[in-house]
Amino acid sequence: MQATTAASVDGKLSPPRSPLRGWPAVVSVMLGIFVIVTTEILPIGLLTSIGSSFTVSDGMAGLMMTMPGFLAAIAAPLVTVATARFDRRLMLCAFMLLLAVANFLAAAAPDYWLVLTSRILVGITIGGFWSIGAGLAERLVPPHSVGRATAVIFSAVPLGSVLGVPTGTLIGELAGWRTAFAGMGALTVGVLVMLLRCVPPLPPVRATRLRVLNGLLREGNTRFALLLTFLVVLAHFTAYTYVTPFLEQVTHASGALITTVLLLYGAAGILGNFLAGARVARYPRTVSGLAAALIAAATLLLPALGRGETGAVLLMIVWGIAYGAVPVASQTWFSKAAPHAPEAASVLFTASFQATISMGALVGGVVLDRTSASAVMSLGGCTAVLMVLVVGARSAGVRP
Repeated sequence: MQATTAASVDGKLSPPRSPLRGWPAVVSVMLGIFVIVTTEILPIGLLTSIGSSFTVSDGMAGLMMTMPGFLAAIAAPLVTVATARFDRRLMLCAFMLLLAVANFLAAAAPDYWLVLTSRILVGITIGGFWSIGAGLAERLVPPHSVGRATAVIFSAVPLGSVLGVPTGTLIGELAGWRTAFAGMGALTVGVLVMLLRCVPPLPPVRATRLRVLNGLLREGNTRFALLLTFLVVLAHFTAYTYVTPFLEQVTHASGALITTVLLLYGAAGILGNFLAGARVARYPRTVSGLAAALIAAATLLLPALGRGETGAVLLMIVWGIAYGAVPVASQTWFSKAAPHAPEAASVLFTASFQATISMGALVGGVVLDRTSASAVMSLGGCTAVLMVLVVGARSAGVRP
């Protein structure tokens, strides 16, 4: 197998990438995103115990979840632009080191404000690492393997939900929440070692500047990618953030069943991720539209069919398969919109994705407090239907 042709970097030739070396590097980046995703959502299962340790309310403890998303949206462009001239391998390792510090700081924090400080570091890491790592597949493997490599990288998202959070929660229950964060810190150090050993030097192909980002925002294809990402992520997180209250209040599921349902959902997400990764490069509209349609069907049917355990389980599996396709499909839209500036496209992807996660959780919470969990599901479904219409209009040649 021939090595890929060297890329031009500021008038110089960068070392050719080796396909044989590329896949360990892809796995290393995937594990980096895995520990980031797991760290980001780890407090979900530990919220009450952390709040009790510092005598703060659950709402105050919830700041651990809302802060990273908003900070990541801000950090994605600012940090990436500020480090534009640095080797991307060096930056990936620096962000892993920062994440390890954040986890160890949370584990040792004597006061709650230090825990929140650690979450600031997590937000910066999300914005920086995702912006660089999400679009690296094309620099690590041959062109015909980019779709699969991208799917491998984004498999970290459902893997973080399926393996990371339940394991972290179990450790927290057995040995305390501090041990869970300390364990994540140790795992992060292990990933840092893998990145150092497996990822080759990656000089920036094109320095990401604010004017590059501004230029992309003026392009119609980029705005369309932003619109699709906004709609599907808003639809998902408006509803999914509050799926546990729905299962408790509407399905009347036991704690054990809820855990099982969420594990099945995550496993289905892994399947959806790889199914989409194999097809999204050739059929981006079909994959995106089908994912949105399945999310719409699952969330709109849950208030009726989710009253029974069987219906809830089946619809959650459908939902998991559908959402598993979303990150890889969204990243593909951004990559196709800006093939000349892959890192800048990843910056916009990360910023829009993370900001919409926080927005969806906020909107869903307001609706839940004022209405019901079923209304939250219906709102998410209606938003997903709107995305289906947008993709349909695009396919028909109508510019939304």
